[in-house]
Amino acid sequence: MNQFGNIVQRAFYLGVGLADYASEQANVKIQELRSQGQKLADEMVARGEMTSEEARKFVDELVNDAQKGTVKPPQDAQQDREPRHIEILSDEEEQTQETSNEVDTLRQQVESLQEELRQLRRK
Repeated sequence: MNQFGNIVQRAFYLGVGLADYASEQANVKIQELRSQGQKLADEMVARGEMTSEEARKFVDELVNDAQKGTVKPPQDAQQDREPRHIEILSDEEEQTQETSNEVDTLRQQVESLQEELRQLRRK
């Protein structure tokens, strides 16, 4: 019976140790996320894309979402899909011949790149 007690005790300690280790690893990942989020927010503040108050809220929300487990990967990362098609529209009724030629050249390049992408995905 004493041997059974030792096994139960060791199993309990193993579980506590694993929980502690998992907690430490989660804290490390959250700190890394906070650091990366802060760098991103600092860059956006430097570019004038957000205020320092918005940056602080952004980082806090990012960390809170990570702690809650509600952070989701971007939608594009979840789906393997074809690139979206972009249609070039012009508001001007009359285009110069030069502009028209440039647009045609760009369209051909885009079509060529799309075909190359399709071929690479098939491999």
